[in-house]
Amino acid sequence: MTASLSSSSLSASTPVILVGVDLGFSHFDGELQELGLLAETAGMQPVADLVCKRKAPDPALFIGSGKAEELKLLVDMHQAKEVLFDQALSPAQQRNLERFLQCPVNDRTMLILEIFAQRARSHEGKLQVELARLQYLSTRLVRRWSHLERQQGGIGQRGGPGETQIELDKRMIGEAIKRTKEKLQKVKKQRGTQRRQRQRHGVFTVSLVGYTNAGKSTLFNTLVKAQAYAADQLFATLDTTTRQMYLEGAQTSVSLSDTVGFIRALPHGLIDAFQATLQEAIDADLLLHVVDAANPNYREQIGQVQQVLAEIGASAIPQVLVFNKLDAIEPGQRPLRLQDHYEVDGQMLPRIFVSAAANQGLDALRELLTQRVLQAPTAVAREFSDLPPICSVEPDKGENLF
Repeated sequence: MTASLSSSSLSASTPVILVGVDLGFSHFDGELQELGLLAETAGMQPVADLVCKRKAPDPALFIGSGKAEELKLLVDMHQAKEVLFDQALSPAQQRNLERFLQCPVNDRTMLILEIFAQRARSHEGKLQVELARLQYLSTRLVRRWSHLERQQGGIGQRGGPGETQIELDKRMIGEAIKRTKEKLQKVKKQRGTQRRQRQRHGVFTVSLVGYTNAGKSTLFNTLVKAQAYAADQLFATLDTTTRQMYLEGAQTSVSLSDTVGFIRALPHGLIDAFQATLQEAIDADLLLHVVDAANPNYREQIGQVQQVLAEIGASAIPQVLVFNKLDAIEPGQRPLRLQDHYEVDGQMLPRIFVSAAANQGLDALRELLTQRVLQAPTAVAREFSDLPPICSVEPDKGENLF
Protein backbone atom coordinates (compact mmCIF):
# COMPACT_ATOMS: atom_id res chain seq x y z
CA MET A 1 0.00 0.00 0.00
CA THR A 2 1.39 3.40 -0.91
CA ALA A 3 2.48 5.61 1.94
CA SER A 4 0.55 8.81 2.52
CA LEU A 5 0.99 11.97 4.55
CA SER A 6 1.45 11.24 8.21
CA SER A 7 2.46 13.60 10.97
CA SER A 8 4.16 10.73 12.80
CA SER A 9 6.41 9.82 9.86
CA LEU A 10 7.21 13.32 8.62
CA SER A 11 9.48 15.88 10.22
CA ALA A 12 10.67 19.35 9.40
CA SER A 13 13.61 17.77 7.55
CA THR A 14 11.44 15.64 5.26
CA PRO A 15 12.37 16.75 1.71
CA VAL A 16 9.47 17.22 -0.72
CA ILE A 17 9.17 18.47 -4.30
CA LEU A 18 6.49 21.03 -5.17
CA VAL A 19 4.75 20.88 -8.56
CA GLY A 20 2.44 23.46 -10.15
CA VAL A 21 0.77 23.45 -13.56
CA ASP A 22 -0.35 26.70 -15.17
CA LEU A 23 -3.63 25.88 -16.89
CA GLY A 24 -4.38 29.50 -17.73
CA PHE A 25 -6.31 30.37 -14.57
CA SER A 26 -5.80 33.82 -13.05
CA HIS A 27 -5.18 32.47 -9.56
CA PHE A 28 -2.17 30.34 -10.55
CA ASP A 29 0.64 30.72 -8.03
CA GLY A 30 3.71 30.67 -10.25
CA GLU A 31 6.13 30.69 -7.33
CA LEU A 32 4.17 28.04 -5.37
CA GLN A 33 4.47 30.20 -2.26
CA GLU A 34 1.19 29.09 -0.69
CA LEU A 35 1.83 25.40 -1.42
CA GLY A 36 5.23 25.79 0.21
CA LEU A 37 3.66 27.33 3.31
CA LEU A 38 1.13 24.51 3.44
CA ALA A 39 3.94 21.95 3.20
CA GLU A 40 5.89 23.62 6.00
CA THR A 41 2.75 23.82 8.12
CA ALA A 42 2.31 20.06 7.66
CA GLY A 43 5.89 19.46 8.85
CA MET A 44 7.77 19.13 5.55
CA GLN A 45 10.67 20.93 3.90
CA PRO A 46 10.33 21.92 0.22
CA VAL A 47 13.68 21.36 -1.49
CA ALA A 48 12.78 22.03 -5.13
CA ASP A 49 9.87 22.94 -7.35
CA LEU A 50 8.73 22.28 -10.88
CA VAL A 51 6.39 24.61 -12.77
CA CYS A 52 5.05 23.96 -16.24
CA LYS A 53 2.33 25.26 -18.53
CA ARG A 54 -0.31 23.18 -20.26
CA LYS A 55 -3.60 23.81 -22.04
CA ALA A 56 -5.14 20.84 -20.23
CA PRO A 57 -3.91 18.19 -17.77
CA ASP A 58 -2.45 15.02 -19.23
CA PRO A 59 -5.01 12.24 -18.54
CA ALA A 60 -2.33 9.76 -17.42
CA LEU A 61 0.40 11.79 -15.67
CA PHE A 62 -1.18 15.27 -15.36
CA ILE A 63 2.11 16.95 -16.36
CA GLY A 64 2.88 14.77 -19.39
CA SER A 65 5.65 12.21 -19.87
CA GLY A 66 8.41 14.75 -20.61
CA LYS A 67 7.87 16.76 -17.43
CA ALA A 68 7.40 13.50 -15.50
CA GLU A 69 10.92 12.50 -16.55
CA GLU A 70 12.21 15.89 -15.40
CA LEU A 71 10.36 15.49 -12.11
CA LYS A 72 11.86 12.05 -11.56
CA LEU A 73 15.35 13.53 -11.99
CA LEU A 74 14.54 16.14 -9.33
CA VAL A 75 13.25 13.46 -6.95
CA ASP A 76 16.44 11.43 -7.38
CA MET A 77 18.73 14.45 -7.19
CA HIS A 78 17.24 15.76 -3.92
CA GLN A 79 16.33 12.33 -2.55
CA ALA A 80 12.82 13.63 -2.00
CA LYS A 81 10.47 11.51 0.07
CA GLU A 82 7.28 12.88 -1.46
CA VAL A 83 5.91 14.99 -4.31
CA LEU A 84 3.15 17.56 -3.74
CA PHE A 85 0.94 18.94 -6.54
CA ASP A 86 -0.75 22.33 -6.23
CA GLN A 87 -3.74 21.06 -8.20
CA ALA A 88 -6.13 18.18 -7.49
CA LEU A 89 -5.13 14.86 -9.02
CA SER A 90 -7.48 12.12 -10.15
CA PRO A 91 -7.00 8.69 -8.51
CA ALA A 92 -5.58 7.31 -11.78
CA GLN A 93 -3.12 10.19 -12.21
CA GLN A 94 -1.96 9.82 -8.62
CA ARG A 95 -1.46 6.06 -9.02
CA ASN A 96 0.41 6.46 -12.34
CA LEU A 97 2.70 9.16 -10.95
CA GLU A 98 3.55 7.08 -7.89
CA ARG A 99 4.44 4.09 -10.02
CA PHE A 100 6.59 6.22 -12.32
CA LEU A 101 8.34 8.26 -9.61
CA GLN A 102 8.60 5.42 -7.09
CA CYS A 103 7.58 7.70 -4.22
CA PRO A 104 4.35 8.95 -2.63
CA VAL A 105 2.45 11.63 -4.55
CA ASN A 106 -0.23 13.79 -2.98
CA ASP A 107 -2.18 16.85 -4.04
CA ARG A 108 -3.24 20.10 -2.42
CA THR A 109 -6.47 18.57 -1.14
CA MET A 110 -4.74 15.80 0.80
CA LEU A 111 -2.20 18.28 2.17
CA ILE A 112 -4.94 20.51 3.57
CA LEU A 113 -6.69 17.48 5.06
CA GLU A 114 -3.45 16.46 6.77
CA ILE A 115 -3.01 19.93 8.28
CA PHE A 116 -6.59 19.90 9.51
CA ALA A 117 -6.05 16.46 11.05
CA GLN A 118 -2.96 17.74 12.90
CA ARG A 119 -4.64 20.92 14.16
CA ALA A 120 -8.14 19.80 15.18
CA ARG A 121 -8.51 19.88 18.95
CA SER A 122 -12.21 19.69 19.80
CA HIS A 123 -14.33 16.56 19.46
CA GLU A 124 -16.36 18.28 16.75
CA GLY A 125 -13.28 19.37 14.82
CA LYS A 126 -11.83 15.86 14.87
CA LEU A 127 -15.12 14.40 13.65
CA GLN A 128 -15.31 16.92 10.81
CA VAL A 129 -11.74 16.19 9.69
CA GLU A 130 -12.36 12.46 9.84
CA LEU A 131 -15.48 12.78 7.69
CA ALA A 132 -13.65 14.85 5.06
CA ARG A 133 -10.74 12.40 5.06
CA LEU A 134 -13.04 9.39 4.62
CA GLN A 135 -14.92 11.10 1.79
CA TYR A 136 -11.63 11.88 0.07
CA LEU A 137 -10.27 8.35 0.50
CA SER A 138 -13.46 6.85 -0.87
CA THR A 139 -12.49 8.28 -4.28
CA ARG A 140 -8.93 6.91 -4.06
CA LEU A 141 -9.74 3.18 -3.96
CA VAL A 142 -10.01 2.45 -7.67
CA ARG A 143 -7.17 0.08 -8.62
CA ARG A 144 -4.60 1.98 -6.55
CA TRP A 145 -3.34 -0.84 -4.37
CA SER A 146 -2.32 -4.38 -5.33
CA HIS A 147 -4.37 -6.03 -2.60
CA LEU A 148 -7.52 -4.81 -4.37
CA GLU A 149 -6.96 -7.14 -7.32
CA ARG A 150 -8.29 -10.36 -5.71
CA GLN A 151 -11.51 -11.07 -7.62
CA GLN A 152 -12.07 -14.85 -7.56
CA GLY A 153 -14.12 -17.01 -5.19
CA GLY A 154 -17.51 -18.27 -4.10
CA ILE A 155 -20.94 -16.71 -4.49
CA GLY A 156 -23.20 -15.06 -1.98
CA GLN A 157 -20.83 -15.01 0.99
CA ARG A 158 -20.65 -11.60 2.71
CA GLY A 159 -17.03 -10.61 2.83
CA GLY A 160 -15.90 -13.91 1.38
CA PRO A 161 -13.56 -14.56 -1.54
CA GLY A 162 -16.41 -13.91 -4.00
CA GLU A 163 -16.40 -10.24 -3.05
CA THR A 164 -13.61 -8.08 -4.37
CA GLN A 165 -11.40 -6.36 -1.83
CA ILE A 166 -12.32 -2.99 -3.31
CA GLU A 167 -15.99 -3.66 -2.49
CA LEU A 168 -15.05 -4.55 1.07
CA ASP A 169 -13.04 -1.35 1.42
CA LYS A 170 -15.83 0.74 -0.08
CA ARG A 171 -18.35 -0.75 2.33
CA MET A 172 -16.08 -0.21 5.33
CA ILE A 173 -15.50 3.42 4.38
CA GLY A 174 -19.20 3.89 3.65
CA GLU A 175 -20.14 2.59 7.09
CA ALA A 176 -17.51 4.77 8.74
CA ILE A 177 -18.85 7.84 6.88
CA LYS A 178 -22.37 7.04 8.05
CA ARG A 179 -21.29 6.70 11.71
CA THR A 180 -19.28 9.92 11.59
CA LYS A 181 -22.19 11.85 10.05
CA GLU A 182 -24.50 10.61 12.82
CA LYS A 183 -22.07 11.82 15.48
CA LEU A 184 -21.72 15.19 13.75
CA GLN A 185 -25.48 15.54 13.58
CA LYS A 186 -25.63 15.27 17.38
CA VAL A 187 -22.96 17.96 17.71
CA LYS A 188 -24.86 20.16 15.27
CA LYS A 189 -28.01 19.85 17.40
CA GLN A 190 -26.05 20.88 20.49
CA ARG A 191 -24.70 23.95 18.71
CA GLY A 192 -28.19 24.76 17.49
CA THR A 193 -29.46 24.69 21.07
CA GLN A 194 -26.72 27.09 22.15
CA ARG A 195 -27.54 29.46 19.25
CA ARG A 196 -31.25 29.44 20.07
CA GLN A 197 -30.45 30.36 23.68
CA ARG A 198 -28.43 33.35 22.47
CA GLN A 199 -31.23 34.33 20.11
CA ARG A 200 -33.86 34.14 22.85
CA HIS A 201 -31.82 36.59 24.87
CA GLY A 202 -31.52 38.89 21.86
CA VAL A 203 -27.72 38.63 21.72
CA PHE A 204 -26.17 40.35 18.70
CA THR A 205 -23.81 37.85 17.05
CA VAL A 206 -20.62 38.71 15.15
CA SER A 207 -18.39 36.20 13.34
CA LEU A 208 -14.82 36.73 12.19
CA VAL A 209 -14.21 35.29 8.72
CA GLY A 210 -11.35 35.66 6.28
CA TYR A 211 -8.48 34.06 4.45
CA THR A 212 -6.18 31.91 6.53
CA ASN A 213 -3.36 33.80 8.29
CA ALA A 214 -5.13 37.15 7.92
CA GLY A 215 -4.91 37.70 11.69
CA LYS A 216 -8.42 36.70 12.80
CA SER A 217 -7.34 34.96 16.00
CA THR A 218 -5.03 37.82 16.99
CA LEU A 219 -7.88 40.28 16.45
CA PHE A 220 -10.24 38.00 18.39
CA ASN A 221 -7.84 37.76 21.36
CA THR A 222 -7.31 41.52 21.41
CA LEU A 223 -11.01 42.36 21.28
CA VAL A 224 -12.18 39.93 23.94
CA LYS A 225 -8.92 39.50 25.92
CA ALA A 226 -8.96 35.78 25.23
CA GLN A 227 -6.17 33.22 24.95
CA ALA A 228 -7.17 31.51 21.69
CA TYR A 229 -4.21 30.05 19.83
CA ALA A 230 -2.76 32.49 17.30
CA ALA A 231 0.35 32.07 15.17
CA ASP A 232 1.87 33.32 11.92
CA GLN A 233 0.96 30.17 10.00
CA LEU A 234 -1.81 28.74 7.85
CA PHE A 235 -4.84 27.28 9.63
CA ALA A 236 -3.69 28.17 13.15
CA THR A 237 -7.35 28.03 14.19
CA LEU A 238 -9.71 25.21 13.23
CA ASP A 239 -12.24 25.08 16.04
CA THR A 240 -14.75 27.88 16.45
CA THR A 241 -14.29 29.86 19.67
CA THR A 242 -17.05 32.16 20.96
CA ARG A 243 -16.72 34.83 23.66
CA GLN A 244 -18.75 37.77 24.91
CA MET A 245 -17.46 41.24 24.07
CA TYR A 246 -18.77 44.21 26.01
CA LEU A 247 -19.42 47.41 24.05
CA GLU A 248 -19.46 50.34 26.44
CA GLY A 249 -21.09 52.68 23.96
CA ALA A 250 -24.06 50.32 23.53
CA GLN A 251 -24.12 49.25 27.18
CA THR A 252 -24.41 45.63 26.10
CA SER A 253 -22.39 42.58 25.14
CA VAL A 254 -22.22 40.94 21.75
CA SER A 255 -21.26 37.35 20.90
CA LEU A 256 -17.99 37.23 18.94
CA SER A 257 -16.90 33.99 17.18
CA ASP A 258 -13.54 33.16 15.62
CA THR A 259 -13.95 30.68 12.75
CA VAL A 260 -11.67 28.56 10.57
CA GLY A 261 -9.77 30.45 7.88
CA PHE A 262 -10.56 29.99 4.19
CA ILE A 263 -8.10 29.23 1.43
CA ARG A 264 -7.98 28.93 -2.34
CA ALA A 265 -9.31 25.59 -3.57
CA LEU A 266 -10.59 24.60 -0.11
CA PRO A 267 -11.72 20.99 -0.56
CA HIS A 268 -15.49 20.79 -1.00
CA GLY A 269 -15.50 17.84 1.38
CA LEU A 270 -14.17 20.13 4.09
CA ILE A 271 -16.82 22.74 3.35
CA ASP A 272 -19.50 20.08 3.73
CA ALA A 273 -17.89 18.49 6.77
CA PHE A 274 -17.35 21.82 8.54
CA GLN A 275 -20.93 22.91 8.00
CA ALA A 276 -21.60 22.65 11.74
CA THR A 277 -18.65 24.91 12.61
CA LEU A 278 -19.34 27.35 9.79
CA GLN A 279 -22.95 27.55 10.97
CA GLU A 280 -21.67 30.22 13.35
CA ALA A 281 -20.98 32.38 10.30
CA ILE A 282 -24.29 31.49 8.63
CA ASP A 283 -26.31 32.51 11.70
CA ALA A 284 -24.36 35.69 12.48
CA ASP A 285 -25.93 39.13 12.43
CA LEU A 286 -22.70 40.63 11.11
CA LEU A 287 -19.52 39.27 9.54
CA LEU A 288 -16.18 40.93 10.18
CA HIS A 289 -14.28 39.94 7.03
CA VAL A 290 -10.63 40.17 8.10
CA VAL A 291 -8.19 40.91 5.25
CA ASP A 292 -4.39 40.85 5.29
CA ALA A 293 -3.85 44.38 4.00
CA ALA A 294 -0.10 43.79 3.62
CA ASN A 295 -0.56 40.82 1.28
CA PRO A 296 -0.19 41.81 -2.39
CA ASN A 297 -2.80 39.18 -3.33
CA TYR A 298 -5.45 40.51 -0.94
CA ARG A 299 -7.99 41.11 -3.74
CA GLU A 300 -7.85 37.46 -4.80
CA GLN A 301 -8.12 36.37 -1.18
CA ILE A 302 -11.23 38.50 -0.71
CA GLY A 303 -12.74 36.81 -3.76
CA GLN A 304 -11.94 33.34 -2.40
CA VAL A 305 -13.62 34.12 0.92
CA GLN A 306 -16.69 35.50 -0.85
CA GLN A 307 -16.89 32.30 -2.89
CA VAL A 308 -16.84 30.09 0.21
CA LEU A 309 -19.40 32.31 1.95
CA ALA A 310 -21.68 31.85 -1.04
CA GLU A 311 -21.19 28.06 -0.92
CA ILE A 312 -22.20 27.85 2.76
CA GLY A 313 -25.17 30.20 2.33
CA ALA A 314 -23.72 33.22 4.14
CA SER A 315 -23.26 35.64 1.24
CA ALA A 316 -26.33 37.74 2.16
CA ILE A 317 -25.15 38.48 5.70
CA PRO A 318 -23.94 42.08 6.18
CA GLN A 319 -20.16 42.45 6.19
CA VAL A 320 -17.58 44.92 7.39
CA LEU A 321 -14.13 44.62 5.81
CA VAL A 322 -11.41 44.79 8.47
CA PHE A 323 -8.10 45.44 6.68
CA ASN A 324 -5.67 44.10 9.28
CA LYS A 325 -1.85 44.34 9.63
CA LEU A 326 -1.75 48.09 9.06
CA ASP A 327 1.62 48.14 10.85
CA ALA A 328 3.08 45.78 8.22
CA ILE A 329 2.37 48.19 5.35
CA GLU A 330 5.25 50.41 4.24
CA PRO A 331 4.77 53.93 5.70
CA GLY A 332 4.56 55.52 2.26
CA GLN A 333 1.86 53.06 1.19
CA ARG A 334 -0.46 53.45 4.18
CA PRO A 335 -3.98 54.76 3.59
CA LEU A 336 -4.88 58.41 4.04
CA ARG A 337 -8.29 57.42 5.43
CA LEU A 338 -8.68 54.64 7.95
CA GLN A 339 -12.39 54.24 7.25
CA ASP A 340 -14.12 54.21 3.88
CA HIS A 341 -16.04 51.87 1.59
CA TYR A 342 -14.71 49.19 -0.75
CA GLU A 343 -16.45 47.48 -3.65
CA VAL A 344 -16.88 43.69 -3.48
CA ASP A 345 -18.99 41.91 -6.11
CA GLY A 346 -20.72 45.15 -7.05
CA GLN A 347 -21.60 46.01 -3.44
CA MET A 348 -20.04 48.81 -1.40
CA LEU A 349 -18.93 47.46 1.97
CA PRO A 350 -17.71 49.50 4.96
CA ARG A 351 -13.94 49.16 5.38
CA ILE A 352 -11.73 49.94 8.36
CA PHE A 353 -7.94 49.64 8.72
CA VAL A 354 -6.55 48.19 11.95
CA SER A 355 -3.55 46.38 13.38
CA ALA A 356 -4.57 43.75 15.88
CA ALA A 357 -0.94 43.04 16.81
CA ALA A 358 -0.06 46.72 17.37
CA ASN A 359 -3.48 47.61 18.84
CA GLN A 360 -4.13 50.28 16.19
CA GLY A 361 -7.61 51.30 15.09
CA LEU A 362 -9.42 48.94 17.47
CA ASP A 363 -11.27 51.72 19.31
CA ALA A 364 -12.69 52.82 15.96
CA LEU A 365 -13.67 49.20 15.22
CA ARG A 366 -15.48 48.95 18.56
CA GLU A 367 -17.29 52.20 17.77
CA LEU A 368 -18.31 50.82 14.39
CA LEU A 369 -19.69 47.69 16.07
CA THR A 370 -21.49 49.86 18.62
CA GLN A 371 -23.25 51.75 15.81
CA ARG A 372 -24.33 48.46 14.23
CA VAL A 373 -25.76 47.17 17.51
CA LEU A 374 -27.61 50.42 18.22
CA GLN A 375 -29.08 50.48 14.72
CA ALA A 376 -30.24 46.85 14.87
CA PRO A 377 -33.80 46.06 15.99
CA THR A 378 -34.12 44.13 19.22
CA ALA A 379 -35.98 41.30 17.46
CA VAL A 380 -34.08 38.18 16.55
CA ALA A 381 -34.65 38.64 12.81
CA ARG A 382 -32.66 41.79 12.14
CA GLU A 383 -32.65 43.61 8.83
CA PHE A 384 -29.55 45.56 7.81
CA SER A 385 -30.29 46.44 4.22
CA ASP A 386 -31.78 49.86 5.04
CA LEU A 387 -29.08 50.97 7.46
CA PRO A 388 -27.37 54.32 6.74
CA PRO A 389 -23.68 54.13 5.82
CA ILE A 390 -21.21 53.97 8.69
CA CYS A 391 -18.78 56.38 7.03
CA SER A 392 -19.55 59.69 5.39
CA VAL A 393 -16.44 59.68 3.19
CA GLU A 394 -16.57 59.02 -0.51
CA PRO A 395 -16.42 55.28 -1.35
CA ASP A 396 -13.31 53.69 -2.78
CA LYS A 397 -14.13 51.69 -5.92
CA GLY A 398 -11.24 49.34 -5.20
CA GLU A 399 -9.11 50.07 -8.24
CA ASN A 400 -6.19 50.81 -5.91
CA LEU A 401 -5.46 49.52 -2.44
CA PHE A 402 -5.87 52.88 -0.71
